[in-house]
Amino acid sequence: MGTERIIEIRGLELKARVGVPDGERADPQRLLFDLRFAAADQPSDLGDEIGLTIDYHAVALRVAAIVEERPRKLIETLADDLTTSLLPEFGLRWIEITVRKFILPNAEWVAVSIRRQ
Repeated sequence: MGTERIIEIRGLELKARVGVPDGERADPQRLLFDLRFAAADQPSDLGDEIGLTIDYHAVALRVAAIVEERPRKLIETLADDLTTSLLPEFGLRWIEITVRKFILPNAEWVAVSIRRQ
């Protein structure tokens, strides 16, 4: 396989309209995103050039845009939408995403994780 550099974004905080009941989607709520990914093409020498790797700032901006596109009932759907868009748009070999939601009063958070290649 050669070189594989894994890029991570942890604790990306965004607001989203997500939840099964209509009332839960009425107001945006706080979500945390963790992303891990690797580029499909990874030269052994990057030559200190951003164009030869994945721009994690651009990924974070794209995640925010996808989150804001529309309300969703399930965080699973949101995770699916993110992987479906990010894999081809950024030329990723694989991506793992965890979405954390703070909805249950007696739990720190609930989460869904997904990995796609």
